[in-house]
Amino acid sequence: MSIWNFLERANERWPERVAVRDAGRECSYAVLTMRARSLAAWMCGGGVSAGDRVAVLDVNSTAFLEVTFAAAAAGAVLCPLNVRLAARELSEILERARPRLLFANTRFAELVRGCAYDGRVVWTGPARPATQDGDAGGLAYDSVVRADASATFAPRPPEPDDLAQLYFTSGTTGRPKGVILTHRNIRVHALAAAAEFELTAADRWGHIAPMFHLADAWATFAITHVGGVHVMVPDFEPRSVLAAMAGEGVTVTNLVPTMLQRLLAEAPGVDFDPSGLRLLLSGGAPIAPDVVRRVIENFRCEYAQTYGMTETSPFLLVSLLPESIRSLPEDEQLRYRAKTGRPFPTVELEVVDAEDRPVAPHDEQVGEIRVRGETVSPGYWRSPADTAAAFKDGWLYTGDLATVDGEGFVTIVDRKQDMIVTGGENVYSTEVENALHAHPDVMEAAAFGVPDPDWGESVRAAVVLKPGSRVTDEELLALCAERLAAFKCPRAIERLDDLPKTGSGKVQKSSLRERFALPRP
Repeated sequence: MSIWNFLERANERWPERVAVRDAGRECSYAVLTMRARSLAAWMCGGGVSAGDRVAVLDVNSTAFLEVTFAAAAAGAVLCPLNVRLAARELSEILERARPRLLFANTRFAELVRGCAYDGRVVWTGPARPATQDGDAGGLAYDSVVRADASATFAPRPPEPDDLAQLYFTSGTTGRPKGVILTHRNIRVHALAAAAEFELTAADRWGHIAPMFHLADAWATFAITHVGGVHVMVPDFEPRSVLAAMAGEGVTVTNLVPTMLQRLLAEAPGVDFDPSGLRLLLSGGAPIAPDVVRRVIENFRCEYAQTYGMTETSPFLLVSLLPESIRSLPEDEQLRYRAKTGRPFPTVELEVVDAEDRPVAPHDEQVGEIRVRGETVSPGYWRSPADTAAAFKDGWLYTGDLATVDGEGFVTIVDRKQDMIVTGGENVYSTEVENALHAHPDVMEAAAFGVPDPDWGESVRAAVVLKPGSRVTDEELLALCAERLAAFKCPRAIERLDDLPKTGSGKVQKSSLRERFALPRP
């Protein structure tokens, strides 16, 4: 079955039910299906063949949703593009993916013009942008979505293991890789997520994290499967996000920790009623226990941390508590909620040492996470070397270091490349960041290693503080000294207005290492 069948089934069961809320406008499942079918018919009539790539460069929107399902119906491969990339970076991806079509929002017209792309462009914004000579370039989105084309169109049925989507990784280090996801990968994950999070037709999913990334995109299929409502939030601005969550009655969403920190900082100053939320997920990066506590106190709903990768569709771990732990005191429950979580139902997950032996389940021995299962990607786009390096004997080696406890809960301590080795001792960046997050004025924190002539590396930390904060570097360093061994404490604190991030909100520690390893002028 194709991922198109999620929408087809929703239309058969609930044609009149609201499917999308976008900028105050509603769209039913019948209308959404009709528009996606007509768009797929136009794609096929315009020369899109099975297996061709169709790229999309857009904010969270109804159009993004329609293109996602239309590409599947046409047998094409969807290639979501990170809107925060520079033209040079985007050009490289377009050159490697070679999409037959590019659907782009008009707000990114200058970015598109700066790319080396000579294919057809369909503009999803309110009007086609003018070219330098004054003529309109590309096609207007509404001109290619024709209701009369949908009635006779028959979707192209793929094989379960045919390629469905192509995501180019955020590239925290090195050259981004094209991650292949099949129809089987995406369908199995969506069905498992709907069951794991108990999604129903009553749920209204907040598309707040970017739909071009799997932190949010998985919900496109899981919410459609249960006939829920997709609530579109095109831009992340804390006050408008809080207003949209309350005003649109969002019941569940998944945010990266940076977004949660921004909302927590803004929430006291706005009239925000969180009573509609039933489940708040966070993913994309580890989250400090003190932040977890503040999230639960402020949003007053069920909370779970998630962990996953683009290569795994994405979820691998979820910190939803089993009944045996829900009976524990609140402080003990909080300790488990702050762990990364238990394995997601679709995967077999192990934490192994350098000899591939499972680590002891006492929450102390550190190993690497490896996984296999139906939601794990078959490899990287036209890159056998990258595939061979990550996939060994049927396992995907994630590069994430973690411990596991007696309850089966896993705690990620670092990425392999982010671990700091100072004087022969291993320092995991998350433990330094957790210590800094214990101060209420710290909105964001990142620990990283810089070259040191005596110790090999020394620990450095960058922080983003709440506006108006008067906390001193000495106070932050003293807080670390209270909670950490001396060799783990930062030698210096760097104050920044924002941390460098990927499009999905992950901190780019490689950028911090490069920036602060250089001699200061």
